[in-house]
Amino acid sequence: MTTKYIFFTGGVVSSVGKGVTAAAIGRLLKERGFNVMVQKLDPYINVDPGTMSPYQNGEVFVLDDGAETDLDLGHYERFIDVRLSRVCNVTTGQVYAEVISKERRGDFLGGTIQVIPHITNEIKHRISLVSKTTNAEIVLIEVGGTVGDIESQPFLEALRQLRSELGRENTLCIHVTWLPYIGATQELKTKPTQHSVRELRSIGISPDMIVARSDYPVDNSLREKIAQFCDVEKRAVVPMVTTPVLYEVPLLLEQAGVAEYIMERFAITPRVQPDWSDWKQMVADVRRERPKVKVALVGKYVELHDAYISVREALSHAALHLGVELDLRWVHSAELEKNKGWDAVKESDGIVVPGGFGSRGIEGKIQAAHYARTEKVPYLGLCLGMQLMVVDFARDFYKSDEANSTEFEPSTPYPVIDLMPEQHQITDKGGTMRLGLYPCQLQPGTIAAQAYGQELVQERHRHRFEFNNDFREPLGANGMRFSGLSPDHRLVEIAELADHPFMLGTQFHPEFLSRPNRPHPLFVAFMKAVCDHAGVKTKVRKGKED
Repeated sequence: MTTKYIFFTGGVVSSVGKGVTAAAIGRLLKERGFNVMVQKLDPYINVDPGTMSPYQNGEVFVLDDGAETDLDLGHYERFIDVRLSRVCNVTTGQVYAEVISKERRGDFLGGTIQVIPHITNEIKHRISLVSKTTNAEIVLIEVGGTVGDIESQPFLEALRQLRSELGRENTLCIHVTWLPYIGATQELKTKPTQHSVRELRSIGISPDMIVARSDYPVDNSLREKIAQFCDVEKRAVVPMVTTPVLYEVPLLLEQAGVAEYIMERFAITPRVQPDWSDWKQMVADVRRERPKVKVALVGKYVELHDAYISVREALSHAALHLGVELDLRWVHSAELEKNKGWDAVKESDGIVVPGGFGSRGIEGKIQAAHYARTEKVPYLGLCLGMQLMVVDFARDFYKSDEANSTEFEPSTPYPVIDLMPEQHQITDKGGTMRLGLYPCQLQPGTIAAQAYGQELVQERHRHRFEFNNDFREPLGANGMRFSGLSPDHRLVEIAELADHPFMLGTQFHPEFLSRPNRPHPLFVAFMKAVCDHAGVKTKVRKGKED
């Protein structure tokens, strides 16, 4: 069939939920047998979010091919259960860099380079790559930001042109807006949505569907009002009331008839009838009261929970799988250095130290690893969390607080974490990064091998520093097991402690491959150890995708 395109735009406020909406609708279409792919168009001028502060942009989500992308791609992968590639995230920086590079090469034969047609043509070219490289039948395209932002205008103009070129029978625009609630009058207001749609129409795009986000129920009179003033069918005004269960969103959209409307609009019929039985059971299990287990997440960006969204979701997936409820305690590692926040750590039955960059709060993370090691509390270290677990172990072994990573102390006499020799001369940020999917060979008889139940796995990386092999023999002879190695045995991928119930660190980021119906095995193993430590019985959940 001819490739169909669904455009997602946002109105009124940012962070309104376009990413989750797109991901949920992608799931609706996949349940009907279609090959679905999603693309995020980000208006910022950065080439990618790799060098952006997590406080501004949340986590950086890494794909199989090493692309550093927006966190919304994590929503896409978790909801739709697809593996995306670098063509699925486009930024203004990438577009302008490519156009300027072509101009420098003389590709435009001395012509004046303009937003229209050169920038918009490059955007359209990158959109076309999604179906060409993935054979997607339906491509969902989310435009970051809010309609009216100056940064997003070239992207919206490109979509307007695409709609004309592809035909309305092959394109559909979904506008996601926010209905503010006025406490004084106790009513929801549609006027901001009306203005947002007017702004979108002034660009030349008329929405076919409006998803009206709200914290309060949306009655029929409001839907009728939005339909009348925004020139859409009433059934295409979809109220989306905030739900405490994120994964309920596809079910709510299914109930609202969104998929049927899209099928009719594109004149296509489902290949299979959707089976939501397992997904409904999963949501019911989330709502069901379960015994709680406390886990402390010790990070340096904990003020913005989106900085660790994949870690939080992976822990939740594993907890649900085991029939328990995650009680996540957010602990700032810099506060631990001031002897604050330790109550949350000591009250927890497990400790997670996630990734990060820079020296701020590092000693606090090392202290958390030390506490987990000496008190026999289950510990999961992710990337930097593994490296600092090694640092703590080395400090104890060498009886010296000088053991460290050269990232934080270049002159340390015990550089247990260091750059690989061939990386020392590379100065560009990102030039030394190991990014994307790499193989990991598991060593028999280890916790990691038992968790995975197989010998070779593929995991996503995002880091610059590695375990220093000069220390592999002395640390390995004194209780540290290197349970995951690169196939050539040159790189340490997983380290764990032999005399500990569960103290394991990964050089990679397993959280990126966890799914709500298929939790990552290392997170399941960690949460099982947490439950054992807490004395809580587990009951493994069964689903059709297990």
